[in-house]
Amino acid sequence: MSSGIVPVPGPVNEPVRTYAPCSPEKASLKSRLSEMLKEEIEIPLVIGGREVRTGNTAKAVCPHDHGHVLATYHQAGPAEVEHAIAAALAAWKGWSTMDWEARAAVFLKAAELLSGPWRDTLNGACMLNQSKTVHQAEIDSACELTDFWRFNPHYVRFIYELQPESAKGAWNYVEYRPLEGFVFAVTPFNFAAIAGNLPTAPAMMGNVVLWKPASSAVYTAHHIMKLLQAAGLPDGVINFVPGSGSRVGDAVLASPHLAGLHFTGSTATFQAMWRAIGSDIGRYRTYPRIVGETGGKDFVFAHASANSSALATALVRGAFEYQGQKCSAASRAYIPRSIWPRVREQLLAQVAEIRVGSPVDFRNFMAAVIDKPAFDKIMGYIELARTSPEMEILAGGDGDDTEGYFIQPTVVLTSSPRSRLMVEEIFGPVLTVYVYDDGRLDETLELCETTSPYGLTGSVFAEDREVIVRLSAALRHAAGNFYINDKPTGAIVGQQPFGGSRASGTNDKAGSPLNLIRWTSQRAVKENFTPPTHFAYPFMAEE
Repeated sequence: MSSGIVPVPGPVNEPVRTYAPCSPEKASLKSRLSEMLKEEIEIPLVIGGREVRTGNTAKAVCPHDHGHVLATYHQAGPAEVEHAIAAALAAWKGWSTMDWEARAAVFLKAAELLSGPWRDTLNGACMLNQSKTVHQAEIDSACELTDFWRFNPHYVRFIYELQPESAKGAWNYVEYRPLEGFVFAVTPFNFAAIAGNLPTAPAMMGNVVLWKPASSAVYTAHHIMKLLQAAGLPDGVINFVPGSGSRVGDAVLASPHLAGLHFTGSTATFQAMWRAIGSDIGRYRTYPRIVGETGGKDFVFAHASANSSALATALVRGAFEYQGQKCSAASRAYIPRSIWPRVREQLLAQVAEIRVGSPVDFRNFMAAVIDKPAFDKIMGYIELARTSPEMEILAGGDGDDTEGYFIQPTVVLTSSPRSRLMVEEIFGPVLTVYVYDDGRLDETLELCETTSPYGLTGSVFAEDREVIVRLSAALRHAAGNFYINDKPTGAIVGQQPFGGSRASGTNDKAGSPLNLIRWTSQRAVKENFTPPTHFAYPFMAEE
């Protein structure tokens, strides 16, 4: 047990490596990619620290080369979920009462391993299994995940220091207890950092976790789990249970020991899980904490005073980096008619320069979308644009899934501000533009505010400060992460806490104390140093 008030190393964001030609980091990563492409591994479940092989297997592949198998992974079912719950509950007592500094040390060590000897492995896994370019992998699986594991321990200490005042003769303080039971972490395919943060954030606060990664990104998640074990994570604290959503999720939600859900994924899935929890709330020992981030229909709103070059670049990067598969990706844009001709020219010129192909070729700006269902869904929206009299495809519109799930960056012009491509989340490289009359600014702001059910990210472009204030006020509730003269993507831990409301989630801000405090249950303690020895009060001495 610690007898000191232990400081946490001051967190600093991990520097982003450039992987420039002839650089040592590029040579090192290329070598690791070559090694990983030559092997096909087997991925077991990890329950109570033990590897479990169910025989019910599936394949992890490269989306940009879907015939290339990276791994065969075992899938959990209800029986394995029961074993994982038992293992988590067995680990709960020791982990929940461990000194917080000892818990934090696991993740601080994980951060050092990731930023150093594990960096190539995690970046390589992210590039191969999630089809991310080297830059997109670097800012995700290396830098952002390292940042979570450095900043969150700092926030843990900050939370524990939040204490009440004490009156004369008494001592008041609060304990931040972990939740009673286990937390279910359900992670998406698109960010390794989210996959690593969702199970570890509750664990830092003393909770035990069942972790179900996205089936299309099990290969990357496996390497994160191995890294955590290498950092000294005790057995049973995080149990790795890949598998189908129904076979794993239904069994988890049926357990009376479910204490929390930490989710990132689709709105429909999150709502279904919330309904399942709420429909029989009496089954649980405690009311489960529900924290989720679910998606967006993110906007870029431009004013006539906007810098057209900066706007065009933000649209390209915001819409097409990682093939538009970011919940924060720019998906709809509102451009005033007066600047549209030059914005259109610059936008289409930059889009024409984009190379699409394997992420192993560092010259490519875009790679493949994640899988066949995603490819078909995105191409369905593009076909809708192609056949609609209200829409015109200005660039792209083509896709080919013969070898990999490749879709060209697509720009659509619509005359209808409430067309499906302006309302529905597509989650792919499709940007829809609506051109508005300059004199209808307020009317168009209202369209932007009300068209989509989501409220995740958005950005505005203007040079006039009075206009910036006006746009910001009009769109105050339209985005949980709001950007001025910048693309609506790229939140950094410690700088822009991330999350949105409305249909985008509970806005519990990953990368901040607000998220971590959700995984605690306070006990307020008062010690009276001079307790009364008789029940009577002074007012009772006279009629």
